[in-house]
Amino acid sequence: MAASPTLQPAPETIEVATTAPVCDGDGGPLGHPRVYLTMGADDSVECPYCDRRYVLKPGTARGGH
Repeated sequence: MAASPTLQPAPETIEVATTAPVCDGDGGPLGHPRVYLTMGADDSVECPYCDRRYVLKPGTARGGH
């Protein structure tokens, strides 16, 4: 009989008001290096270290810097 897969908790989703969020995994000893993310044309981006998903808040204007 095959072993059942281990369920992992879903990655955290954070609403942000910028298309360029920064992630450090909450810093401290369990964090990771600071990563500057860019959504581009999408309304979300995932951190390559901790898989947190940053989602643009509804109604947030896309713009320059």
